[in-house]
Amino acid sequence: MLSGKPRLLARHGAALSARGGLHLARGLVFAWLLGSGLCLMATAQSPPAEVQNLMRQGQAALDAGRFPQAVRDFQRARELAPQSLEANRGLLLSYLQAGQLAEAEQLGREATGRWPRDAELQHWLGLVYFKSGRNAEALETLRRAEKLGRSGFAIHYDLALVLLAQDQDSPAADELEAAIKHDASDAITHVLLGRAYQNTNRTLQAVGQFQAALRLDPNTPLGHYHLGFAYASLGRNPEAIAEYEKEVVRSPGNASVLYQLGHCLLETGDWKSAIVDLQKATELDPQNPNAAYDLGKALLLGGDTPAAITALQRAIELKPTDPSPHYQLARALEKTGKAAEAKQEWQRFAELKKLQPQTGGMATGRNQ
Repeated sequence: MLSGKPRLLARHGAALSARGGLHLARGLVFAWLLGSGLCLMATAQSPPAEVQNLMRQGQAALDAGRFPQAVRDFQRARELAPQSLEANRGLLLSYLQAGQLAEAEQLGREATGRWPRDAELQHWLGLVYFKSGRNAEALETLRRAEKLGRSGFAIHYDLALVLLAQDQDSPAADELEAAIKHDASDAITHVLLGRAYQNTNRTLQAVGQFQAALRLDPNTPLGHYHLGFAYASLGRNPEAIAEYEKEVVRSPGNASVLYQLGHCLLETGDWKSAIVDLQKATELDPQNPNAAYDLGKALLLGGDTPAAITALQRAIELKPTDPSPHYQLARALEKTGKAAEAKQEWQRFAELKKLQPQTGGMATGRNQ
């Protein structure tokens, strides 16, 4: 049995945190470079040569990741040709990539007011809202871009990021499936789809997506972690442990990976190995009540009762409403002959157990 929801941790180069804070550089650049009708020079009436040169320089700066320079080039181009759709697009995207969200929003509103049926402008403005944490506006604007003819990988990918940030896993999965139909070569997209499947109880499909990601890129950030979590949720602990151990090699300082590995080892009865990983996990993340609880349980199984009591008391401090640490603490106190204190913990366990919804045999849903 696994414990808790895994956090979608870091995407290297483009952050991928569990809910919120998802970075969208891939969608932006992909759409900029490959989006239909977005070539800066594709205008019915060409702007002056100086403007064309500035826009070429701005696009080159965007391609190279020199976003402040791109802002300067497109600002000058727009000053010289304020009626140029391409200059407005380029400046909006440059602001967005440079993190100048206030300027991006102001320009996006002005530009979409002037060109309300331009799908690219709507797309960029939707991403401005998303990066500003305004997910409802982001979703509405990105949907508008889609209706105006925005198609391809980028719009589906970016819609999925917004939906994931709103915990709308099922529609996010739909968008990611559509994105993969356009481009199945991106490992991170498969990881995201796997997470959406995992959160909607389609674990076997999740396993397939995580495996696909690792086939595309064996070094996919936290790919083995997510595959391990999926295996654990299916009760396939030996396979989960194997995946977590691979991830620990890649992410030795990741508290979540160490915790899940220790938890799986404890579930299989290997409390000795579990203690090693759980101690590391609690050192790296001392605020994790589940890691403290599992460590206390493993120490108790290993016969180190004083250390178990300390860990279980810490788990109670971090999460006072959880019955399970009181159960284990009562057992530990009995072992040390502290009958009165043990009785208090048994009583507290019973009280908390009654307050929690029934999930299977135990109120906590855990094996105590």
